[in-house]
Amino acid sequence: MAEKKPVAKGKSTTKGRMVSLLYEISGSDFKRKNKSCPKCGKGMFMANHKDRWTCGKCGFMEKK
Repeated sequence: MAEKKPVAKGKSTTKGRMVSLLYEISGSDFKRKNKSCPKCGKGMFMANHKDRWTCGKCGFMEKK
C-alpha cells in the first residue's frame, strides 16, 4: 500500500482547484457548470457521468 504524504498544517489539499472547475467566471458574472441537486438545494452539485447525473450527498440520480 502506498504511503500518504502528510499535509502541512494550514495547507489546502485540492479543494481550491475543485472550486474553479465548478464555476465559469466572466467579468463580474459567474455561472455554475454542473446541475444542482433538487433534494439538497443549490449548494450541492451533481456529478456529471456519461449516462447520468448523481448527487454525492443524498444519492439522487437522474438519467440523461
